[in-house]
Amino acid sequence: MHHFAYRAGHLYCEDVALEAIASAIGTPVYVYSAATLERHLAVFRAAFSPRDIDIAFAVKANANVAVLATLAAAGAGADTVSAGEIARALKAGIPASRMIFSGVGKTKQELQYALGFGIGQINVESHAELEMLAELAQASGAKPQIAVRVNPDIAAGTHDKITTGAAENKFGVPVADALALYAQASQSPHLNPVGLAVHIGSQIKDLSPLRSAFLRLREMTMELRTAGYTVTRLDLGGGLGVPYQAEHDPPTPAAYAAVVENTLGDLDVLFSFEPGRLIAGNAGILLTRVIRHQPRPNRDIIVLDAGMNDLIRPAMYEAFHELIPVKEPKGAARQSFDLVGPVCETGDTFAKNRLLPPMDAGDLAVFMTAGAYGATMSSTYNGRALVPEVLVNGDQFAVVRDRIDIEQKLSHERLPPWMKAG
Repeated sequence: MHHFAYRAGHLYCEDVALEAIASAIGTPVYVYSAATLERHLAVFRAAFSPRDIDIAFAVKANANVAVLATLAAAGAGADTVSAGEIARALKAGIPASRMIFSGVGKTKQELQYALGFGIGQINVESHAELEMLAELAQASGAKPQIAVRVNPDIAAGTHDKITTGAAENKFGVPVADALALYAQASQSPHLNPVGLAVHIGSQIKDLSPLRSAFLRLREMTMELRTAGYTVTRLDLGGGLGVPYQAEHDPPTPAAYAAVVENTLGDLDVLFSFEPGRLIAGNAGILLTRVIRHQPRPNRDIIVLDAGMNDLIRPAMYEAFHELIPVKEPKGAARQSFDLVGPVCETGDTFAKNRLLPPMDAGDLAVFMTAGAYGATMSSTYNGRALVPEVLVNGDQFAVVRDRIDIEQKLSHERLPPWMKAG
């Protein structure tokens, strides 16, 4: 469920007409619903009731500080993968103790940064990282809680670019190595190993791979405990899919929770989760305006003012985003269009052969389910302005990231001393 709906023929976000946002801010612009963010977080937590769980929102899905602050106020922590994401989460008011720091390429500087703030859990993904972290912890006098991220060699059954649990993927360590790494960490006076972590991919629509991964964690937990090691936490990652198309119904949080309980529920551990897309996906839309309706011999083109630099998922992942007009169509016959943006790339194509009501220059439309991996992956390619973001709360809205135009971008660039400006 989300809070975008037609009222009297006009599309609203909560109690704000999207036409009002377009008039005040211009297009393209991302618009987020605070009520939807809060609801999705509550539904996920309720699925595990009465069990107490730790939810660390995956910052990479939507890194806007206002979005993070909204979720923090509702009780979420943060799953981070860089020092920059840690800084964003801190600015949003999320305590360092409620953060998880993951990532296969953490640098020495990033680990020092995390130790300095007392990050709640660092997920270690290699022997070299473990040794570096132990040395840094010794030098700083810290004793961080760590989890060993396991690569269970289980494919998530999703797009190749967003699967992370297969043996050929770069993430985590193989099962046998993970057990040895945990044992090594347990011998260190500078580290506090608390558990295991796993994350096999994103936009998962079938719970079977997750069940297999959780059973593997169960075996590892029992083996570690039999060897005398303490395991108090299992970080089960995220990855549940969202319905980009109405006819696609991914598993519910309740069904997911049932799999967790059936495989791991008796282990007496704290479960932590890292949902991102599930929380933010359909809490946001990309509001865009038609530049022109361009006739073509085979199929007409709708040219939008949003481009692949604003929403790269279709070009990068062949992703589907439903496009709907802001003014509710009234019985108009649908036609087949290609949806494209203004960027100088053939790849700047959002959809081909999409059945849509007729749209003309100046009409407003929205890409649905764009709240995750939309603005956070946006760029200024082709010298375009960085897309702004708006947060809606009831009948109020506010710009939570400005549109960063070419003059602002140029202010950060300069000629070297040996060149003179023309």
